[in-house]
Amino acid sequence: MRRRILAVFALLAGLFVAGAAEAQNRFWLVNDSGRVIQSAYVSSSRVSDWGPDILGASVLPPGNRVWVTPNFGDCVLDLRVTYQGGGEETRMQMNACNLSQVVMAGRGSGSGGTSAGAGASISPGAPIGGNPSFNFINQSGQTIREIYVAPSNFGNWGQDRLGANVLAPGQQLAVNLPSGGVCTVNMRVVYMDGRAAERRVVETCSISNFGWR
Repeated sequence: MRRRILAVFALLAGLFVAGAAEAQNRFWLVNDSGRVIQSAYVSSSRVSDWGPDILGASVLPPGNRVWVTPNFGDCVLDLRVTYQGGGEETRMQMNACNLSQVVMAGRGSGSGGTSAGAGASISPGAPIGGNPSFNFINQSGQTIREIYVAPSNFGNWGQDRLGANVLAPGQQLAVNLPSGGVCTVNMRVVYMDGRAAERRVVETCSISNFGWR
């Protein structure tokens, strides 16, 4: 009986250590590149597959950061980001259990710094200045009957920018937004058949045209 109890304690201790190791490989991904990070991938260094884009449908604008929580317990990780407009940057075989943040500077900078604490975050709509206005180009192959575009720190979509008009495939709409505010917007469209689609936290200060697909 005593031997069985010791075995149970050893098993529980092993689970605790494994959980602690998994928690330690979390870090801030900081975009200090001056460019929009379009996608980001994190994988264990012992595998060759990058896995899914951890940003999903969002992007990481310049000056922002995101809290990365790998779904595996390995400490040694590989990180790859791609930039809007082309280019990529990687960090290979990082020991994520010994760092608190990874800074992407677009020129091969390293990682380090002091953690701001788990759960802290920077709003993806943080003001970074510039002119967020752009041309919305319908590249979906379908006619759009409603378009909503609002700064990402707004709590509502605002008015339909098409009004009584529609936007056929290949056509474009000038979207005018206030300069000097946030550079990220949320977009929502409604197609002629009633289906709706959204894009969240799209950086537009560095672009003049946005192709909706």
